[in-house]
Amino acid sequence: MVDETHKPADLRPAGVPCREEPPHARHRSRHWHGRRSDGTVADRQSSDSCYAALDLGTNNCRLLVARPTSGGFRVVDAFSRIVRLGEGLIGSGRLGETAMTRAVEALSVCASKLSVRRIAGQRLIATEACRSAANGDAFIARVEAETGLKLEIVDRETEARLAAAGCTPLVDPSSDGALLFDIGGGSTEVVWLDRVETRDGGPPAAIIRAWVSVPLGVVTVAERHGGVMVTRDGFEAMVNEFRPHLDGFVKAVGPHDCGRLHLLGTSGTVTTIAGVHLDLPRYDRSQVDGTWLDALQVGCVVDRLLAMPFSERVANPCIGAERADLVLAGCAILEAVRRAFPCDRLRVADRGLREGILVELMRADRVWCSGAYR
Repeated sequence: MVDETHKPADLRPAGVPCREEPPHARHRSRHWHGRRSDGTVADRQSSDSCYAALDLGTNNCRLLVARPTSGGFRVVDAFSRIVRLGEGLIGSGRLGETAMTRAVEALSVCASKLSVRRIAGQRLIATEACRSAANGDAFIARVEAETGLKLEIVDRETEARLAAAGCTPLVDPSSDGALLFDIGGGSTEVVWLDRVETRDGGPPAAIIRAWVSVPLGVVTVAERHGGVMVTRDGFEAMVNEFRPHLDGFVKAVGPHDCGRLHLLGTSGTVTTIAGVHLDLPRYDRSQVDGTWLDALQVGCVVDRLLAMPFSERVANPCIGAERADLVLAGCAILEAVRRAFPCDRLRVADRGLREGILVELMRADRVWCSGAYR
């Protein structure tokens, strides 16, 4: 697999005018409502109607269920579990039986949560592990047979767009845009992102100037280089493996002033860095999401993590046993991004693909156009 850099005209703000329904609307799953003869959706504003987004990645299984509000949405249920679906994939090219069983167990919990909600629309996606595994399609069929959930394996362009849609509200409107990076378990998306205020009363929409998807993430990098005992030389080897994948993207972005841009990170790596920087006694999304860090602060946390023994990483409340062997691989990917784009500021996003799915579903259903949530 190779990374691809794009400077597209086809990743426009999705569904900004109220009258337009974006192409991805065909993926919506509808259960309880129908359309009136005038084309509007019946019962859309029911107080108990929810939208659902599920993201099955190489490392995590995550679900969000939310209701529209004025200019956004309110989360009413959530689920997250580390399943390491891509464990061993880099060597075998296949999803392992134990990993698939872990994922199915987590997805069964998600199915139970969805079954007790009145779901107006949902999108359930799988990303790099299922994309690249020889038995990815067979696993998706198994998931449907055992849980009733119909997962959709999305391409990298869709993954980049959804991350952008979810994180756009955190782009500083006074800047020239942001370099968004989403460090996943099996791939990393980097997006040159602007925002535009919408005319439908919903969140700002994403303008994507260029993007790249690199088939390396925390699981794949950690499996290649090791994640338990990481020396400074080993860390640099990780950075050096990832850094050349950004060369085409840097050329696509062209001349730019990093002082007028900022980094915007969405992943367990950057939220962990923020939690460690803040010395949180336990992880707290309300303190992490939207946090600004300067370049010196990021570098200090990375150095601190490199100096930590593995046991100390395990004991840290913002890392824990499930991430302790992955966090330095993520930091190496972040360092490669920082060297390619030496911006002064990094904003941390505890949001991403799932929030992007929710925004696209709600915008496609014109929930904010109705005025009911204004």
